[in-house]
Amino acid sequence: MLDIREVKSERLGDSYYTLKHKSGLRVYVYPKKEHNSTFAVFGTKFGSINTKFKYKNKNEIVTVPDGIAHYLEHKLFESEDGGAFAKYAKTGASANAYTSFDMTAYLFSCTEKFDESLKILMDLVQNPYFTEENVKKEQGIIAQEIKMYQDDPSWRVMFNLYRAMFHSHPVKVEIAGSVESIAKINPDNLYECYNNFYNLNNMTLCISGNLNVDKTINLIDSLVKPSGKDPLPESIFPDEPYEVVKNRVEEKLPVSIPNFQIGFKEKASKERLTDEELAQTGIILYTLGAKSSLLYKELLDKELINESFDYEYTEGPMYNFVVFSGESNDPDGINEVLVKHVKELKANGVRKDDFELAKKALYGKSVKMLNSAESITNTMMSLDFANRELFNSIECLAKTSLEDVNKRLQDQLDVSNSAISIILPEA
Repeated sequence: MLDIREVKSERLGDSYYTLKHKSGLRVYVYPKKEHNSTFAVFGTKFGSINTKFKYKNKNEIVTVPDGIAHYLEHKLFESEDGGAFAKYAKTGASANAYTSFDMTAYLFSCTEKFDESLKILMDLVQNPYFTEENVKKEQGIIAQEIKMYQDDPSWRVMFNLYRAMFHSHPVKVEIAGSVESIAKINPDNLYECYNNFYNLNNMTLCISGNLNVDKTINLIDSLVKPSGKDPLPESIFPDEPYEVVKNRVEEKLPVSIPNFQIGFKEKASKERLTDEELAQTGIILYTLGAKSSLLYKELLDKELINESFDYEYTEGPMYNFVVFSGESNDPDGINEVLVKHVKELKANGVRKDDFELAKKALYGKSVKMLNSAESITNTMMSLDFANRELFNSIECLAKTSLEDVNKRLQDQLDVSNSAISIILPEA
């Protein structure tokens, strides 16, 4: 008998269903009867930063090549009886996968033949097939992908910034690794990573759309393979100084307008932020950088930005930072105005009117997200891997106070610990 639990939001009048399968797999099913399609994501808490780890029952420390999580993502689409994309083509499903700093996810969406497509997804992730020949063959493909990213100004400006901010944390290493690092990848280290991190105790399956909950969970139960009982390895991260490496980095590429990213590095720990802290951070950044903000208005009035201007908060084990990005003919001018507004905000605090506007806007955005099966599944997976929960995150946003926000503000946006990365046009 499967122990299915309903999670309901009284505020939203909506609910989803979850269970911890006997294999260790965490399952989330969010029915959306009004949708025509269904979306599924099957992921593991293993990303590009997990390159050094130790076994809990041994003293051995293992270091694997940079880019191995992304390489593993590629290889799981192959099997002895053909590639997964060819199988998905027969069901009409649209499939993809992605690797981030701290997770790898495999996904599909479909309007029909959901059962067949879910079987393909579960099979491809649970049945690795690595040989010397097929691993070697993939090196050329991924090397081309790496070179393609090297020609992408938005990618280069981003990782140039990360290297300017971080001394030793692997978050500064490009997700796909380098041509040199992937040359060290072989079936043995792929299987080692797979056997340790693709343990179902380290994995989550999220499904949302027009589906029957009981039928879907029974189908999942029939497709899950027994999982190993070995304890999960512990990822090891180097001590990372609070201070940035350098305040400025520039590079020239064939662009018509300079690209820029401005990053504010924060203190970080192995513990992820709480739902409350994330809600407070969201309000702070909306107040500072949204299109309704004084900062945005001044940048527009001075013709320093175009519609590309944006901001983002990124956090994970031992890394937290804020980034403002976009295109501008005067990145230094943007940095000057941004620093001025950050100082004013920290000195005066978030104003009550701005707080209320930000809170309503972000709450509305969160509720709107629940209309998208794709957004629901990807968000639930990311939250699960960070030990957070969907409805609680929204509830914390609704309940956060101006006092809490201004208290959080004092720990963020340290202008003395920031860096700017610029991609300039070639002469």
